[in-house]
Amino acid sequence: MNSDFRLGGDLLINRIGFGAMRLPTNSFHGPARDPETGRAVLRRAVELGVGHIDTAAFYASGDGTVRANALIREALHPYPAGLVIATKVGPVRTPDGGLAAGTDPAVLRPLVEENLETLGVDRLDLVYLRIGGAEPAPHGESVAERFEALAAMREEGLIRHLGLSNVTAGHLAEARGIAPVVAVQNHFHAAKRDDTEVLAACEEAGIAYVPFFPLGGGLSDVSGERIAKVAERHGATVPQIALAWLLASSPVTLAIPGTGSLAHLEENTAAGSLTLTGEDLSDLT
Repeated sequence: MNSDFRLGGDLLINRIGFGAMRLPTNSFHGPARDPETGRAVLRRAVELGVGHIDTAAFYASGDGTVRANALIREALHPYPAGLVIATKVGPVRTPDGGLAAGTDPAVLRPLVEENLETLGVDRLDLVYLRIGGAEPAPHGESVAERFEALAAMREEGLIRHLGLSNVTAGHLAEARGIAPVVAVQNHFHAAKRDDTEVLAACEEAGIAYVPFFPLGGGLSDVSGERIAKVAERHGATVPQIALAWLLASSPVTLAIPGTGSLAHLEENTAAGSLTLTGEDLSDLT
């Protein structure tokens, strides 16, 4: 299995990356985690060879005191050469501190500028347009105006590459008619394999497919008898096998497991060294 992927044709990254959502809090906008632990996790991730961090300006503790972008900047700026930081825009804050799906293209520039400022960069490596809520947006909803707004900022030099999150194959085709798409971030993991149409489209075009919640995100359980059997065969944990399966499922898949724990970070990144056999993959089918 190739451990590297060339994102957008020019950014060479390890296929095991890191998701920053759980650095500020262990739940969706729950109590703040210790920021020093978050910074330590980020520094250790880079030491372990993680070259791709996935974040968002809206990743924050419930009280707003700990924010993922601030932790990334405090821990890693000036950023090491080759580190790719991906972020996403689209959701907007509501008066009660929650998030709502944004559909107005005008909100995207302030959101991009917020990420530029909080990460301390002049250009963002990768910006995903996040659509809808927990499930992909309806097939009939156009992404054109919003993606055109991001494409214009790419032409200005504020963004290097563009991606899409929570979309259908129709959205992907629509966006690709406007500007290059280098990555798609949808919900997919060993126990949720129903996004095959988008994955196939990404594979055909050489677009990175970067599932959010690659270990279930606490919303679903990736464990089971078959995956436990393969884990025992390799002397590995079930999450490690789930990540290894994800990378084996397609040459364009990337994994961005998130954690606020150093121990879990070590476990997750070690999954990149696992190679599943044909027997393993058959058992996991």
